[in-house]
Amino acid sequence: MSMSTEQEVLRQRLDEIEKRIEAACERSNRKREDVKIIAVTKYVGAETISDLLAVGVEHIGENRLQDALPKYEQYGDRGNWHFIGHLQTNKAKEVVGRFAYIHSLDRISLAQELNKRGEALNQVVSCFLQINISGEETKFGLSPDDVLAFLQETSNMKHIKIVGLMTMAPVVDNPEEARFVFRGLAEWKDRINEWNFPHAQVTELSMGMSSDFEVAIEEGATYIRLGSILVKPE
Repeated sequence: MSMSTEQEVLRQRLDEIEKRIEAACERSNRKREDVKIIAVTKYVGAETISDLLAVGVEHIGENRLQDALPKYEQYGDRGNWHFIGHLQTNKAKEVVGRFAYIHSLDRISLAQELNKRGEALNQVVSCFLQINISGEETKFGLSPDDVLAFLQETSNMKHIKIVGLMTMAPVVDNPEEARFVFRGLAEWKDRINEWNFPHAQVTELSMGMSSDFEVAIEEGATYIRLGSILVKPE
């Protein structure tokens, strides 16, 4: 089946991104298959998600629940859906059971609600613990100083599983200036795994966006969240 013009454009963008991912993996002696692209679709409509899925994108990332739900109703049975935005505790019930991964676990009240919803649906909710490595007040995420206490307090929650870590880097002109944030998150992955909490066996790092994903890959990213470089706002 021939591709539409929109799909052709997406395919070309993906090809260019792919070259940059491969180069970053080669520089850091990593396997290409260890890095996955999440298409950030908050500024585009459902038809663009259809086109992304058609050209081989497997992971869809949405930031805002009210925008995500209509898209999910159309295409939720295709691809892997990630909730990557800040999640209000009272909206957790809308996310659990729909999204395969939640990238923004950052407080006990949210963990409690996710655990409650997971128990009600008899499923384990896969989460990324969001850590504010940069220390910026404008960023969500746990302070690094609070990570151990958080893991201790959630260790008896049987219906959440922390599979990865997520962070947001500062907006900078030179991606190299964000490297310390990505490196810091990778160090936290190692530290948490050394603690050996059964509910926090961390294998994934969600970090890097359109402006800095190559540096993030060099520091160990397994999921990169790409918006503007891949899909253009409508």
